[in-house]
Amino acid sequence: MKTQENIHNLTSLWKTVSTPFGMYNHEQDFDYAIVPGSDWPNRIWPNRDIPESSIKDIIRIIRSASVKLTLPYWDIYQSETPLLLESHGFTKTFEQVGMSMPLTQHLPQQNRLDIRPVSDNYEARTWAALYPNAFGYRIGEDIWEATPGKVHFYLAYYQNRPIGTAIIHYTGKVAGIHGVGILPEMRRNGFAQEIMSFALNRALDHGAESATLQASAMGKGLYLKMGFTEQFSMKNYQMP
Repeated sequence: MKTQENIHNLTSLWKTVSTPFGMYNHEQDFDYAIVPGSDWPNRIWPNRDIPESSIKDIIRIIRSASVKLTLPYWDIYQSETPLLLESHGFTKTFEQVGMSMPLTQHLPQQNRLDIRPVSDNYEARTWAALYPNAFGYRIGEDIWEATPGKVHFYLAYYQNRPIGTAIIHYTGKVAGIHGVGILPEMRRNGFAQEIMSFALNRALDHGAESATLQASAMGKGLYLKMGFTEQFSMKNYQMP
């Protein structure tokens, strides 16, 4: 699949969750999305390779924002923009790998987990309380209520205890798998793979033909083993 389809799914997710709060903005060279009371998405991203003339505008928005904004930069332009960003004071905070795989058949599942779509405010609060324990940052519970049918949130239970999260976001025939997390004390049990298998099977049932994600260093090995291939590197920057 095309790299741009992966990036589009990710930026569409940011746009979708921030629009109900009136906090999505489109500029000529970049877009930005904020959700009040949440650490995510809070992104400002280029819609083409960043011209130097736009960097001052990006910095101005970052400085004036009420939340900490992260600037992702994907290495699809083969330019010196990362060096340009660093020369203007940006610091790389973390890196991810964009990955994709075709969806052709259902994957086997162990069925140790009870994985359910978030369906009410109590489950949304449970999901939002669990997520930062897995990832270290918050996603506001009101995002679920603001995006009915547009963004699909899932809770994974083990022996009636919520231990994991996932998000699926569809753009056309592409299913973006996001926010797959497990409580630290429940890791190394194969639960992340079980949640991923569930998400990929659910996406196939939904009619998706391919799946995308952006992997951390911790998750990359699992996703390669499951059949994903690398598409691009994504460096994430912040202003100190």
